[in-house]
Amino acid sequence: MQEFKTTLIMVGIMLAYAVPGFILVKTKFVKSDNISAFSKLLMFVCQPALTLYSFNKADFTKQLGINLLIFLGLITAAQLIFIGIFYLIFRKKQGDIKYRITTIATTLSNCSFLGVPLLEAIFPDSPNVAAYSMMYFLSMSLLGWTLVSTIITCNKKYISIKKILINPATISIAISLPFFFTGFKIGFENGELLGQIDNMISILGKMTTPLCMLVMGMRLATIKFKSLFTNWMQYFAVVINQLIFPLFVLAILTLLKVDAELKSCMFIMCACPVAAVVQNYAEILGEGQDIAANMVLLGTMTSIATLPLMALLI
Repeated sequence: MQEFKTTLIMVGIMLAYAVPGFILVKTKFVKSDNISAFSKLLMFVCQPALTLYSFNKADFTKQLGINLLIFLGLITAAQLIFIGIFYLIFRKKQGDIKYRITTIATTLSNCSFLGVPLLEAIFPDSPNVAAYSMMYFLSMSLLGWTLVSTIITCNKKYISIKKILINPATISIAISLPFFFTGFKIGFENGELLGQIDNMISILGKMTTPLCMLVMGMRLATIKFKSLFTNWMQYFAVVINQLIFPLFVLAILTLLKVDAELKSCMFIMCACPVAAVVQNYAEILGEGQDIAANMVLLGTMTSIATLPLMALLI
C-alpha cells in the first residue's frame, strides 16, 4: 500500500503544477502562440539536464550495464510492436491527423518528466532507477525524432541516420556515458567548480516535471474543457497506453524472468500517463496540437486513479 500512497501523492502534486500555466494563459500574461517555445525549452534544455543528472546519480557496475542494455532492447521492441499494431489498425485513416496522433499516443509514456520523480519516490534507496528511466527515454526519443515525427507529418525525411544520432537525447547520453562508465561524479567531492555545475544540472533537470505540467496547463487554457471528454479516440488512447500496454509489458517481463528492479522500473514507467512529448512533438512539428494536448491532459488527469492502482501490482 505504500507504493499506492506514494504514487497518489506524487501524481496529485504533479497535476497541481499545471494550474499556474492555465492561469497565465487565461489571464493573457502568456499568449498561446508562445507555448511551443516552452516545449522547446523543455525538450532541448531541461530534458538533457535530467539525463546528465540521472546518470550522475547512478553507480556503474557490469551487471547494471547489462541490465540497461536489456532494458533498452525490450522497451524499444515493445514500443515498436504497439505503434506498428495501431498504425496498421488506422492505416486507411492516416490522412487524418487525429488518427496519426492516436497511433503514437497509445504507446508513448511520460517516462522521464513524471517517471523520474515517481521512481525516486517509490525507490528512495536505489540510485540506479533514474538510469533505467533514461534508457526508456533514449528509446522513446530515438523513435520520436524518427518514426513518430514521420507518422505525425507523413514525411519520411525524418527517417535518417542523422536524426537518430543528432538529437537532444542521444547527445546528452553520449556526454553522460563516459562519466557513468568511469564512475567519475560531477559534484563537490571533485572540486568547487564541478559542485556548482552539479547544482546547475540538478536544478535544470528537476525543472522538467514542473515545466512539463505548466505547458499542459497552458494548452488546457486554449481548448474547450468539454472537448477533453467528448472524443472516443482520447479514451481509447488512454486505456491502451495506461492499462493495456503496461500489463502487456509486465507479462513479457514476468515470462522472461528479468531482474526484479528492472521489471519494477519498466512497469511503473509504462504505466505513466500519455507522454507529454506527444504534445511537444506536435507543438514543434506544428500538427495536431489540440488532439495531442487533449490526450496528454486526459491521460494525466486519469493517471491519479490508474497509476496508483497499477503500482499495487509491484
